[in-house]
Order: sequence, then C-alpha cells, then structure tokens
Amino acid sequence: MPVQPPDPDIMRKVAAQYGLGLTDADLEAFSPLVTGLLGSWDAVEELYTAAVPAMPERAWTRPEPGDNPYNAWYVTTSVTGRGEGPLAGRTVAIKDNITVAGVPMMNGSVTLEGYVPLRDATVVTRLLEAGATIAGKAVCEDLCFSGGSHTSRTGAVRNPWDEARSAGGSSSGSAALVAGGVVDLAMGGDQGGSVRIPSAYSGTVGHKPTHGLVPYTGAFPIEQTIDHLGPITRTVADAALALSVLAGPDGQDPRQPRDLVPDDYVAALGRDATGMRVGVVAEGFGHPNSQAAVDDTVREAVEALRGAGLHVEDTSIPWHLHGARIWDVIATEGATAQMVDANGYGLNWQGLYDPEVMAHYGAKWREDASEFSETVKLVLLAGRYTLDRYHARYYAMARNLVPQLRAAYDEALSRYDVLVMPTLPVQASELPGDGASREDVIGRALEMLANTSVQDVTGNPAISVPAGLSNGLPVGMMIVGKHWDDAGVLRVAHTFEQAVGGFPAPAPATVGSNR
Repeated sequence: MPVQPPDPDIMRKVAAQYGLGLTDADLEAFSPLVTGLLGSWDAVEELYTAAVPAMPERAWTRPEPGDNPYNAWYVTTSVTGRGEGPLAGRTVAIKDNITVAGVPMMNGSVTLEGYVPLRDATVVTRLLEAGATIAGKAVCEDLCFSGGSHTSRTGAVRNPWDEARSAGGSSSGSAALVAGGVVDLAMGGDQGGSVRIPSAYSGTVGHKPTHGLVPYTGAFPIEQTIDHLGPITRTVADAALALSVLAGPDGQDPRQPRDLVPDDYVAALGRDATGMRVGVVAEGFGHPNSQAAVDDTVREAVEALRGAGLHVEDTSIPWHLHGARIWDVIATEGATAQMVDANGYGLNWQGLYDPEVMAHYGAKWREDASEFSETVKLVLLAGRYTLDRYHARYYAMARNLVPQLRAAYDEALSRYDVLVMPTLPVQASELPGDGASREDVIGRALEMLANTSVQDVTGNPAISVPAGLSNGLPVGMMIVGKHWDDAGVLRVAHTFEQAVGGFPAPAPATVGSNR
C-alpha cells in the first residue's frame, strides 16, 4: 500500500522531537519535498512485493495439554525435505524464534503472536536438505530474554527430571523435548547462554558455535554481536553431525566471514584426544551463588578427563569475572536499541532482513508495551535510561573492552586446547508459582548467567555436557575452545562422554499425558 504523506500535525511532532525549530510556514514549505521523497518508498515496495516468495502450505497443530509433554511445544507439524541425507529419519524441534515458512512463530511473546513467516531460516533449509523432519516449533522464553523456563506466554516449560523445576531457557522447549526423548535433536539460540543453560538444567548436550559459524539468517535477533544458533542433542556425536549440516556461510548474514570453511566435525570425533591440554578456569567456580554440589560434580568430571589421558591443570583468567558485566551493558543497551526500538533487526547492516516480522512486531508491541515480560521491562527501563542520558557511551565502552576480554581468553587458549568450568553456578531451580513476586520472576530468569554470557561476548565456541547428577538433577560442564576450533571442543566433549559411559537420561515422556 502506498506510503501516506505526513499531515501537518505529524510534521510538527517530528520537528519537535528533533528540536528543529521550524515554524508552520517552514513545515508547509517542506511538505511537498517530503511527499516527493516518499515516492521512492512506494517504488521500493512495488519492486520488493514482486519478489516476495509465496507462502507454502504446511499443516500445523497446537497440541492439547495432554498431548504436549512438558508444555514444550508451541505448534507441531511434519515438514520433510529430501528424505535422504545425514539426518534422514531424524526428527527436529525448531526453537520458536527461528522461522519455518507457513508455520506460526510467537517467540514466546504476545508481541509476535499471529505472525506467520514467508521464508525458512537458513538452518531450517539445511536441516531439510539433510533429510531431517521438522516436528514442530519448540516453546522459547518471551523474546528469549530469560535463562529460566517460566516467561513464555504459553506457560512454563517443565524439566523432564522434575516437572516442578525449570527446564532452563531461553531454548526451554528445545532442551526438554530432546531430554525427554520426544525428538532426536533441536535447534536453539544463544545470546547469554540459551543453548547451554537449558542443556545444563535438563541434561542435554548444547553446543554454542563460534560466533558466525552457523548463519543466524531467519532467526529473530536480539543483538547482532551476540546472536548465535546451535544444536541441542542427547549425544556429542549428534551435536557434531548437526553442526556439520548447519555450519558454513550463506551469504546473507554479516555475522559470518566470507571465507569461512567449516571443519569435518564428525571426523574430528575419531581423532585421539590423548595429551590434549585442559585448563580448569578458577574464576568459573565459587561465584556468590555457586552451589557446592555443582562445583564438586564438575571437578569430578574433570578427573574423568584426566583419567582419559588428557593433561589437566588449574588456570586463572581474571578477566572472566568482568565478562558478565560487559555482557550486561551490551545486551541491555544493544537489545533496547535493536530488538525493541528498531523492531528486532535494526538498520545499517548488509544481509537478509525480514520486513514482515519487523512490521508485525513493531506495530504490535507499540499497541501495548505492557505485554512485555518482566525481564524485557527491566532491560528497557535500564537501557532506555542510559541511552538517553549517556548517548550509548557505555555501550561503546563495553564494545571497546571486548578485545581485552577476548585477548584474556586467547592467552589462556595459547597454553591449553580447551578450557573447562561449570556451565552454570546452580542446578535447576523450582519454577516460580502463579503469585510469585517480580523479584522472584526476574531472579529465576537471570541468576545463572555468570559463566555462559562471557562466551557470547568473546564469540568462543562452548559446549555444555552433563557432568553427572547431584540430588537427582543434572549438572552441566562447559568446555570452551579457540575461535573456529569447534572440532576441538567436540573432541574433548566426546572423549568425556566415552570415559563416563554415556550421559544419564530421565524417564521418557509418555505420549498422551503431561509427561
């Protein structure tokens, strides 16, 4: 539809917003100039509309509560591709911030409800081309801004090990469905730990690739410098297989180097890890909220690596403790500016935009911003205040500190092949009740980010694997590697899995019940 020229009242409002000091006579003179310029907007829309793909017809269903294990599905479907390939016969859950054309995407939020994408995300296309079957869209947290599993507008996702507890977020449904054996693997997204957090809580393998290794094209962004997509699986071998399908440039995501050449991640698992050097990062343990059972379980897991022939020693990265503070500023001001004010995608970068979701979400959140979750409201209150008061000075300072944080990791990784620490300081917490206080809702959403947020800033590859069980609940161990050495991270993770005889699993979900 043609762009409507602004009326005099709108012109006055815009002029006042910028303090342009224009009189009504000035605005009257500008009016035909503005209208003439806006003709280009109409031309662009005409050209774009002619190239928009047709919406594919794909059947989908919103499952009834009794057919929705752990409340982890947003919608179910069955989308198949070639029917042959490395993932033939495998079922995949797609986190509901990733587009599957013709299938609704809510991103856990009222502000996206009703949106149906026109295009498959690159990762969805690659999974289908590899023979996988897309089984549905897995519930994620509201705009993906929670490490707990209690903020989605479709209700809390329950942990397969104890349904009174959090499954972890924001890829909450993805991890629960994999842990419970409902699907073979799942896609997750990770900006503060959202592949690794639910993997630690729910006892799955969650791999956050090197920043830019897997294209983010077609996933709802939070902040371009920390956006990642990665697989959630039950075994390291499946994570390597999935990564071999997902990795590589698509030419549409500016997060990716143009000369990127993925490794053979499956073959890497067959290489002997004996003698690989493992640095156990002291600053990853003993946080103010760290549980002794978590730290002890991870240290026991480290001994299994030593027993498998790896060279293990303690090390220190003091800058690790600064990482979460740097992340706070980048994620808060960056998400305020990009995810909210600029309707998810922002401007000024070269890549594939999603005009339809920008228009849908941008209009809907402005209709009723009270629908934002408590965590997003916290981000906006802090982020808009600091952006307005300090004009993004702190965002710029935080981004300028990233090379120092990255250099601290690089220095440690010049001495070790991988670094190890607890994925999270805590195990799965109890889900907040219906009448929970704001402090409890926000606390359960953000209490676990101390270690995982750091690698989203540095971009290093990091995988969470089950270190063991404590009090009947999983504990995650995180293995971090050099940039682009995802293969090395997977090798060490696989060696650990073999050393302990495989990872524990909860009782499988029962079809036709709430489990």
